[in-house]
Amino acid sequence: MADFDWNWPKEIDRPAVERVLGLEFVSGAENVILVSAQGLGKTMIAKNIAHNAILAGHTALCVTASDLLFDLGRRDSATALEGRIRYYASVSVLLIDELGYLSYDSRAADLLFQTLSRRYEKKPTVLTTNLAFSDWPAIFPNAMCATTLVDRLTHHSEIITVVGESYRKREAEIAKQARKTRAKR
Repeated sequence: MADFDWNWPKEIDRPAVERVLGLEFVSGAENVILVSAQGLGKTMIAKNIAHNAILAGHTALCVTASDLLFDLGRRDSATALEGRIRYYASVSVLLIDELGYLSYDSRAADLLFQTLSRRYEKKPTVLTTNLAFSDWPAIFPNAMCATTLVDRLTHHSEIITVVGESYRKREAEIAKQARKTRAKR
């Protein structure tokens, strides 16, 4: 976080970010949800939270939503699936990154719901998403549990929204300008 440019986003609740980096949410099994468009640092913040959790003696696991759902979806028996859900439920701090970039079927929604239900009010989940909660039915079309999933995630949670333009886009524009300047010499 030492390299995070706090002045770049148009809007970010720095005290809330610093609060979650201090891990106050872990003992209360509260969730942290980082919401922003791509390229604004939500994954960086989330990974720093997980890093701080490890330094504080907790277990932490960082996984993309697609990897988590693929892992759960490929279990070929109820016993294997139960064991894997139990594994994800046992981690002190579970970071699920990039929820919202892909859409999933109802089975994937059910698997995510089962995993998060096991963690609900027991262990915190850190989640990054590029979509407002009202847009989550697009992630899980035809899934009956999407509304309940949002309800469980947002209950007892710190929701941090970051507004602005992509850091990566800015860096690409700076690099492009630097190449033009060198070419003119």
